[in-house]
Amino acid sequence: MKRLIVLSILFFIFNYSGLAQKRSNAVHISMAGKITDAETGEPLHGASFLLADDKIGTISNQEGNYFLDHISPGHHVIEVSYVGFATVVVHVDINQSMQKDFSLQPEIVENRGVVVTGVASATSIRQSPAPLVAVKKQALLQTPSSNIIDALTHVPGISQVSTGPAISKPIIRGLGANRVVVINNGVRQEGQQWGDEHGIAVDEMSVQKAEIVKGPASLMYGSDALAGVIHFMSNVPVAEGTMKGHLLSNFQSNNNLLALNGGLAGNKNGINWNLYGSYKKAGNYQNKFDGKVLNSGFNEKNMGGYFGINKSWGFSHLIFSRFDQRLGIIEGDRDDATGKFILYAGTPAERIATNADLHSQKLFVPQQQILHNKIVSDNNFVVGKNRLKAKLGYQQNIRKEFGHYENPKEAGLYFDLKTFNFDLQWQWHSLKDWHTTIGLSGMQQSNKNKGEEMLIPAYNLFDIGGFIFTQRTFKKTTFSGGLRYDNRHIDSKAWYENGNEKFADFQRSFGNFSGSAGISFAANKAVILKINLAKGFRSPTLAELASNGAHEGTNRYEYGSRNLQSENSWQLDGGLDVDTKHFSFSLSAFHNQINHFIFYQKLKAAAGGDSLVMDAGDWIPAYQFDQQNAKLYGFETSFDLHPHPLHWLHFENSFSFVRGQFKTAVGGSRNLPLMPAARFTSELKADVKNLNKFVRNFYALLSWEKTFRQHNPFTGFGTETETKGYGLLNAGMGGDILNHDKTLFTIYFGVTNITDKAYQSHLSRLKYTDMNQLTGRVGVFNPGRNFSVKVNIPLRFKI
Repeated sequence: MKRLIVLSILFFIFNYSGLAQKRSNAVHISMAGKITDAETGEPLHGASFLLADDKIGTISNQEGNYFLDHISPGHHVIEVSYVGFATVVVHVDINQSMQKDFSLQPEIVENRGVVVTGVASATSIRQSPAPLVAVKKQALLQTPSSNIIDALTHVPGISQVSTGPAISKPIIRGLGANRVVVINNGVRQEGQQWGDEHGIAVDEMSVQKAEIVKGPASLMYGSDALAGVIHFMSNVPVAEGTMKGHLLSNFQSNNNLLALNGGLAGNKNGINWNLYGSYKKAGNYQNKFDGKVLNSGFNEKNMGGYFGINKSWGFSHLIFSRFDQRLGIIEGDRDDATGKFILYAGTPAERIATNADLHSQKLFVPQQQILHNKIVSDNNFVVGKNRLKAKLGYQQNIRKEFGHYENPKEAGLYFDLKTFNFDLQWQWHSLKDWHTTIGLSGMQQSNKNKGEEMLIPAYNLFDIGGFIFTQRTFKKTTFSGGLRYDNRHIDSKAWYENGNEKFADFQRSFGNFSGSAGISFAANKAVILKINLAKGFRSPTLAELASNGAHEGTNRYEYGSRNLQSENSWQLDGGLDVDTKHFSFSLSAFHNQINHFIFYQKLKAAAGGDSLVMDAGDWIPAYQFDQQNAKLYGFETSFDLHPHPLHWLHFENSFSFVRGQFKTAVGGSRNLPLMPAARFTSELKADVKNLNKFVRNFYALLSWEKTFRQHNPFTGFGTETETKGYGLLNAGMGGDILNHDKTLFTIYFGVTNITDKAYQSHLSRLKYTDMNQLTGRVGVFNPGRNFSVKVNIPLRFKI
């Protein structure tokens, strides 16, 4: 970490003393113009003008005029947006100061704008051949949800593996864990992703935007991006000469969640910064069948921000964050006679949980702490007509599990994972409209065990990959594609327990090619056709290669398989996108062939029957990781009716389906584990820009989410069972509250599961906890009815 801080300081010194002086006589480039309502011609005050690659932007004044300085010469992708209006994206070559006006249509079209995830430079979503989605802060706040991954599941094709409202791991088109790369502020999040019993370690209240790549993204991110990428962005520079802040609060009734977040950002003469902090505390959640669910509470204390400089020679930002979460581990043990939850099951202190226990916000053992520290140096330099991007990151992820009721502060499992990330890219200037980038990226990683118990060995890992990516837009066609090669080397350390070898010393190397090629074709102004072929890969994790221990919360004793190969996939995507004044329609279908798909299977004893291992006084079944070829296929479709002139009214409908199968049956089942059930969502939403002189940007929504029965579970070894379908009714309402045309605060009111439906998601890890002998019901159910109130108070100053 010390080396990264030194390098970051050197970057800043280099920027000021070197590039700034060399460019002191360079051409001063700025851009100005007016942003108006396309129908009325009236100016739009507060419209956003953004150059995504340069991470600079501004907002329009009372007259709709905007002005942006310190623009670097070259090709730029400009995004102009305003609440209640369709986002405009244009490609412009800027080599001298220029004037350009923009007119926005007063209609809300979802998933439009610019993305920077899965591509070498900022790209229009509509022009990208790969399936991309962007979800902005406003949509995240308006969506009733228990956490940010839960909010993203409203995107067709996105699901979650959950352990109550505190823990959610993303699933993209049926694949999750280490097959999904989570990016936070430009650097991949490294924190024991192979486990389902903790979340993504990102401060959700600070997120300004989320971008999603659905499908293999190994070309840009190397190993693990087999299913896709989710990129969370917390730091967005504010307009020049302003200081902007907010105070955000959230209360949720189901678990008495109280969340607070504050932020303050400024920008003066290209020197910009942002600071934020969050606090969350929640008790046990509840539902109609289980009542209060014991030990499902959690708390968080997070902070972060950045300091940076943006000039015509580029930018340099130093980003930092700290995530500190403590949460209870739900075991679901019950008393046979009463069906009530039990505390400290299997110990001399075992007792039935009291009402005081269930209604308190105290965390009992077992519990865990997730601590994630990160610092990133993000740099973008203009070199002639080209660009050099240099991103360096250091992160430390500490995960502790506490399970001793007599000594609750003693960590049983204690992982200390340190990762150094690097990403270097050279972007050539446009050559006959071809935009080409070469790059080198990877990471160095070290994991240590500091607890009494061990599931995986200590190890060192080094990963490096080189790639080339190119893109060109013709009159109606955009082509993009590239190739990449990666090598990952793993050095696993030996460990002896009571004189017996628990982990053997071994080394493995994995080399893989990946790539993609795709075309988007604009048949006319409204219709775009897309096709994309991508090859992805995933190297085995240490858990899959070398596990030797009981995996808490899964009731499994896991053995690794040292001879596993890398997973390799070929995915074909096809899409249709129709966007008119009266309706929008999209269809995206895919077929993903995965060779050497890694999974676990139950071991058989030599004398027949299941192989059992004694752990903490209990016999538990033994599993070992294996692999086999598999395939996944499915589609997502959406239809949004917004009749003109009632452009404020939206009737949005979506349907998603995925099916995963092994080539040959495993334990008598060909179905892949953790496959989300088919889902249909219907939402009626009103968006009114000016309701009256006291309320602006008013919205009201009513949605129905129908999750169908999952009748294709992975039944091998008794792993999964069928899951009943269910429907959830949700609602939301809110808007800006004004005083003399200035926003005092924005309120977001939402309610999920209005009918208090008792249900179990097929991807809930709590579905397979103990049976309630009193009722005959197996497992713990998902949260019941939940009311949510969010209040955001904006702060704005001129500096």
